[in-house]
Amino acid sequence: MNRKDLLSAYKKRKKEIKQRLAQFNRVRKLGNKRLFKELCFCICTPQSKAVNCDKAIQQLVKAKALYNAVPEDIARYLKGLVRFHNNKAKYIVRARKIFFDRPELNRKWLVKNIKGLGLKEASHFLRNIGLGSDLAIIDRHVLTNLSRCGVIKRIPESISAKQYLIIEDKMRRFSKDIGIPMVELDLLFWSEETGHIFK
Repeated sequence: MNRKDLLSAYKKRKKEIKQRLAQFNRVRKLGNKRLFKELCFCICTPQSKAVNCDKAIQQLVKAKALYNAVPEDIARYLKGLVRFHNNKAKYIVRARKIFFDRPELNRKWLVKNIKGLGLKEASHFLRNIGLGSDLAIIDRHVLTNLSRCGVIKRIPESISAKQYLIIEDKMRRFSKDIGIPMVELDLLFWSEETGHIFK
């Protein structure tokens, strides 16, 4: 994908992207339970489809299990939808114990204190609650598009924290250069790969 194609795709999806971001910005005003729900979604997403993770979390909320169930019960809702469902159920319960007394919401704190969240998932969570406009969610969709646009030379097999920050900085510079805000560029890349704008 060249810059011309990217800008053309952005023009087509810009309104929808901005509407989705406005929804993200409203989430953090809905209280701690809604924020925790979004955090749990992000805990579930590594190596799992986002739509399946969302479905599992919605089922947990509907069953009134997300905020008080034990790991075994949570795992039953995740099974078949979320990979590593037993571990992620434990991460959710552990996160519940510390999340509601959190001192602050920033990426560094989240990565350090919430098991199951790395830089990508913490960035994803913060973006989804309207606080991560200058952070990159570096997943395979973003890496594929960064490679196509010539921002990175190749797609790495794995990414260390140091490499993550280097790629994020390259994406940030590309975002400024092309004139598409970082948070919008992420959703644009994701929608180009999947055909829709989700979260």
